[in-house]
Amino acid sequence: MGYLALLRAPHVTRLLLGTLLGRLPAGMTALVIALALRDAGVPFGRIGLATSAYAISAAIGGPVLGRIVDRTGQPRVLLASAVLAGGGYALLALDPGSAVAAPLGAAVAGLAMPPLEPCLRSLWPTVVEEERLDTAYAFDSASQQILYVAGPLAVSVISGVFSPVAALWVAAGLGLAGALIVATTAPARAWRAPAREHSAGLLGPLRSPGLVLLVVGLAGAGWAVGAQNVLFIAYAEHHAGALPGGAGTLLALAALGGLLGALAYGMVSWRSTTATRTWVMALAMAASYLPLVALPGPYAMAALAFLSGVALAPLLAAAFVLVAELAPTGTVTEAFAWLVTLFATGNSLGYAVSGRLAEDSLRPVALCAVGGIALGGVLLFGARGWFRTAPAPAAPAPAAALAG
Repeated sequence: MGYLALLRAPHVTRLLLGTLLGRLPAGMTALVIALALRDAGVPFGRIGLATSAYAISAAIGGPVLGRIVDRTGQPRVLLASAVLAGGGYALLALDPGSAVAAPLGAAVAGLAMPPLEPCLRSLWPTVVEEERLDTAYAFDSASQQILYVAGPLAVSVISGVFSPVAALWVAAGLGLAGALIVATTAPARAWRAPAREHSAGLLGPLRSPGLVLLVVGLAGAGWAVGAQNVLFIAYAEHHAGALPGGAGTLLALAALGGLLGALAYGMVSWRSTTATRTWVMALAMAASYLPLVALPGPYAMAALAFLSGVALAPLLAAAFVLVAELAPTGTVTEAFAWLVTLFATGNSLGYAVSGRLAEDSLRPVALCAVGGIALGGVLLFGARGWFRTAPAPAAPAPAAALAG
């Protein structure tokens, strides 16, 4: 099944469109909160509090909502969380200058962010045949690269034409629209998690040692991406005017590399195991980051930015399949949510640490980025024995049944 055939399969285009729309606010929120609060005259200290409240609450809310989905199904959770998150955005938009309403609204928006990303990955086995899952997950991973560019771009356009507050209302509307599109599809309405393993207990998917090692290793990839963002921003400042578009160009090239890397990954019929592909892609990502340490001239740096993005999306595509294999029965949505949470946590930590380093020199920032994914790749390589012992998951419902 090529990508065109994948898009022609029943429900696939609608699921992808709804998920992309609903996840776009995640690519908008950190920037739009900062712009809206700054426009209201809020000092940077309180802006940091509001953005941190959003990030921390999103990290907490994702696994919780994922567990609820595994227990109750997708539609009610998606719609209820979208409405609640919309209320958080509304609270922000109505009084961005408030010392109480702004961080509270940000926290609510993060805590109730609709779990569209883990829900879609739980649905893939019911929409496509098992042998085509790599292609589906690769296309899913490739589509994420669009969000890294489209989210900030949407904020910039809406804020420039209207205001940052208008961008907050748009984010609320997009989240609700995306959740509504996905929740009303036949696969989402029919999906039910298999009966939860009794051994899963309170920890749920985290009872699987292999899954824990996997998501911690992927936190290293998130760390690398966060540090890379800081590197590109600081590099553009040091070379002001030398590269058209500055940091935005470097970030867009990295996202383009990820997009093309994921598309290429999904077109290959892999003979290696998913576990092997995961640690190989992690080490390949570390190798692609290493040349950044040289800090070459602007145009060479642009080429290295593209190269650095090529392995990220294939790594995530392989990891998505491995998560489904490692998660205890009945916990797959929560397992995907933990992957999202740990990646985002690593991203935030990498951003924070490298931000401190950037005050002195750029090379430590580049080394920080390389170190994050190198440690993650080594951990995944060392944990490969845990991955091989994972049982193959059973799809909640046959793809042919829903396709019909």
